[in-house]
Amino acid sequence: MGRYLRIYRHFVASSFARELEFRANFVAKVAQALVWLGFSALVLIVIYSNTDSVAGWNQGAAFILAATSFLMYHLVMAFCFSLIEIPELVRKGTLDFVVTKPVDSQFWVSLRRFNFDQIGACLGGIAMLAVGVVQSGSHPNGLQFLAYFILLLCATVLYYSIQFALMTLGIWLVRVDNLWVLGETIMSVARYPNDIYSAGLQRFFIFVLPVAFLATVPSRQLIGAVQWEWVLGGMAWAAATFFASRFFWVRSMKAYSSASS
Repeated sequence: MGRYLRIYRHFVASSFARELEFRANFVAKVAQALVWLGFSALVLIVIYSNTDSVAGWNQGAAFILAATSFLMYHLVMAFCFSLIEIPELVRKGTLDFVVTKPVDSQFWVSLRRFNFDQIGACLGGIAMLAVGVVQSGSHPNGLQFLAYFILLLCATVLYYSIQFALMTLGIWLVRVDNLWVLGETIMSVARYPNDIYSAGLQRFFIFVLPVAFLATVPSRQLIGAVQWEWVLGGMAWAAATFFASRFFWVRSMKAYSSASS
């Protein structure tokens, strides 16, 4: 573990040095994320200027939901930005250099780059979350916040695992681009409360494709009583998807034909 922590510190240091080379680009990316957050908040304000509730979610609860999906997405983008490079590594043959390193290949391809410009987006998401909590009038207690942050962590692991599995498809398909967009499609569903869908789709997004655990289920912990069964369900889904994506990666690496072979 200590060895991997030292390696990760080098990853972070090199990523920070890279950001210092293009400071204007760093500022532009932070501004872009904050503008997108402001636009999302504005859309919610416009919607709730014409109604008090959407599928049982008031404006404050909708802010919590939007902040949760925003935080979860940008946490993955901050810590695991290098995931999107996997298909390119395969096409260029540079994945060969990864598999020959004396370090776990999943660790390397997942955490090689820390995206510092996402820090501003995460801080903006926290501010939006605070506004949502105040506006919702739910007055969550310590246990509710604990359940929320556990599920937020589970959602981050769950989304990482989905994206990692999608990027791993690049090993098999090679010439397919924009696999990351498939994960973005999942996010477009997760941004909305699960309650707006039909009963059949709600069950599908809970028990088959666990999109509800990315934002809706964590958000509910702050606007109502803690649902520990959902917390356990989120932990189970996070563990299941992580180990499934890990298994898929190991299986794919065994089938991987290097550029030199």
